[in-house]
Order: sequence, then C-alpha cells, then structure tokens
Amino acid sequence: MYLQQQDQDILNAINGEAKRQSEGLELIPSENYVSHAVLEANGSILTNKYSEGYPGKRYYGGQEFTDQVERLAIERACKLFNATFANVQPHSGAPANLAVYAAFLKPGDTVLGMDLSHGGHLTHGHPMTLPAKIYNFVTYKMKNTETGEIDYEELRRVAIEKKPKIILAGFSAYSRTLDYKKFVEIAKEVGAITMADMAHIAGLIAAGVLRNPFDDGFDIITSTTHKTLRGPRGGLILLREDFPNPFGYKNAKGEDILMSTLINSSIFPGIQGGPHMHTIAAKAVAFGEAMTPAYKEYAAQILKNAKAMEAVLKRENIRMIGGGTDNHLILADVFGSLGVTGKEAQTVLDEVGITLNMNSIADDTRKPLDPSGIRFGTPAITTRGFKEAECARVAELLIETLRNKDNAEKKAQIKAEIKSLAEKFPIPEKFV
Repeated sequence: MYLQQQDQDILNAINGEAKRQSEGLELIPSENYVSHAVLEANGSILTNKYSEGYPGKRYYGGQEFTDQVERLAIERACKLFNATFANVQPHSGAPANLAVYAAFLKPGDTVLGMDLSHGGHLTHGHPMTLPAKIYNFVTYKMKNTETGEIDYEELRRVAIEKKPKIILAGFSAYSRTLDYKKFVEIAKEVGAITMADMAHIAGLIAAGVLRNPFDDGFDIITSTTHKTLRGPRGGLILLREDFPNPFGYKNAKGEDILMSTLINSSIFPGIQGGPHMHTIAAKAVAFGEAMTPAYKEYAAQILKNAKAMEAVLKRENIRMIGGGTDNHLILADVFGSLGVTGKEAQTVLDEVGITLNMNSIADDTRKPLDPSGIRFGTPAITTRGFKEAECARVAELLIETLRNKDNAEKKAQIKAEIKSLAEKFPIPEKFV
C-alpha cells in the first residue's frame, strides 16, 4: 500500500518478479520460497536497530528485544544441527566462510578445498576472490567424473605435502555424497581443522535425510540460511564442540583462545559491523519451521523428486556429472549430450518459464560464461508441492525445450504447460 503511494517504479518491479515466480518454475538449486512468516520477520521494524556485539554484550542501548531474537536464533540453530555454538550474524555464506578463514589462519596459510571446476565454490579458493588473495588454496578433485567419487588418495597426498590448516568439504555443484570420516582421518593426520560448507544441503541435514558432518567428527560447519533451509538470505557458523584453538593462539594474558571467541571476533568487529537483526529474526523463524514434522517430509521429498528427474535424464541419455544425484541437484552436460551450450540452454529455458543456471562441468573445455553444463534442482518446486510425477514431467519438458530450441510453436506449447503446472501448484504462504 505504501509503495503504491510512494514509489510506483519499485512496486512495478516487485510485482513483476512476483508474477515471474508464480507463473514459472524455479529450478535453481540455491533458490527457494520462504513462508509469509519469514517474510514478515524479514520486513519487520527490527531493520531500524543497530546491535553491534552479541547478546548481553552490545555497544548500543535498547537491546532487550534484539537479544531475545538472537538468543532464540542461536538456540534453534544449535538444536537443529546438534551444535554447541552458533554465530547467526553472517550476512551470507561468503562472509561466513571468510570469517572462519580469518579466525584460524594467518596470511599465507593453506586451505585444502574442492576444485571449483569439480563442484566447489568460489569462496573455496577461486583466484578472483578476496580469500585467495590472502591465503594459499590447494585443491582436490573427483577421481571419476562419471560416478562422482572423490580422489581421497590424492586429497591425502596433497594434505601431507601442503600441510593445510583447514581441510574443507562442501560444494556448490556436486551431486554425490562426501565421505566425511575420510576427511576427518586425513585432517587428524596432518593437524588440520575440518570445515564443512553445507550451504546447499543444510536443510537436508537439519531434517536428517542427509548425514550431519558433526556426526563424523567435523569441527566447523558454515552455511547459508536460504537454499534447502528455506529461510532468508543469510549465513551461519556452527561448532560441534567449543575448545581451545589447535594452533596455539593466546590472548593478552597468555591464555588459549577458544574457537568460539575467535569466530565471534572474526565476524564482529573483524569483517562486519552491525548485524541485520530483521534477518536474524527471519532466520529464527525458519529454524523453527525446520523443526516440524512437515519439514522433514519436505526434505525427504526433495530427494525423491531429484531422483525422479535423474531417471528421466538417464532414459534420455543426458550425461550427468557424477552419473546422477544423491542430493537436491543435478549437473548436466547439455553441450556434450544435446549440442546446446549452457548459456543457450539457460536462455531458451527462461523463455518457456523454466529457470535454472548455466554451469561449468568438470574439466570443461568451454569458458565459464558460456559453459557446457546446466545446474538445476528440486528445493523450490518441492516447496510448491511437486511430487515425483510432476518433477519427471518437468525434466521431460526441459529436454524437449532444448531439443526444439528453434521451434517457436513447440516452445509456446511447452510454455503453456509450464504455466498450467505453476497455477496448479501455487507458491505457499505458510509451512506450519
């Protein structure tokens, strides 16, 4: 109502985006729909409040209710992930990762993480990122891109040679299951901390449908709070146990510094100022939603739906990196399978109402801005109520579109079917 009176241009853009989301199908694996309760908290009056510091230790007055909000978010995050410590202040996933690096590393120290081309994330060492300009990143890859098996022997060899302080498990475009125990064994052998970036699969871990890295002895988990967790855009840092850091850092009194202390000071005042209290409130709401039986059913359905899409791609001889999926996403080689580049695929699928993203594949011979692959997944359409049959049909329509990318009449038919599916499964307003 107020936007209509004050800023019609912005309102038009928001309404246009709402129409796009409601009439199309969102397959980007890192996107989802939040409940109206999360939206309400995220758009609340808490956005007015500066709250530098932590509950009970703020630098500004007037923190009675912000402390309540942050304590609830911390309590719920720890319960969800079986953690003893949580920092809920990171603005997103990249700052969460940077904060962990800053907490435990000195400039020039080494991190061992997954190669970006084999499924890792930009913050795991891409040379264009800030962490890569400060720290030394070395990488591991898949041993077999057709099965997705990680080369743990090479990972161990590199760890012994390079002596990383952090060994990082986690990914942005990897569809198989990691063997967390092997990471922990190798880290113990070389004296490293283990860090799991679970941004993509956090919701699946919270629901218990994928394994929690903490159960296998990981030290640190970082995550976003959107994606499968279905909360606001934000970040999160968790500790399995709080103990003195293993690298001998001392405070001014010569005492060992706890890992939680290092992380908290790394976030504030290290890389961030005031926390976004409205977003922290929305995180707390989302964590509460993730504790419900309905959410566990939702997470289990994500996996079933991904398998349904995998089955269609196998039937249609579309190559999948890793050979399929164990989680919520699929990375497909459309250039090798259909002669369509990832960029072309993203564009033509947008035209019919299917939104996904172009993505490099393992050892891609094409450039990142015009790669061989596409990445897509099931979190958002599962939120809308899609089951296996609908997801299989979406996979069929995706392939039909790419095979008929120059056929305007066929694409119009597909667009109509996509719109009909979207109307049948509207974006839900509440999850509890």
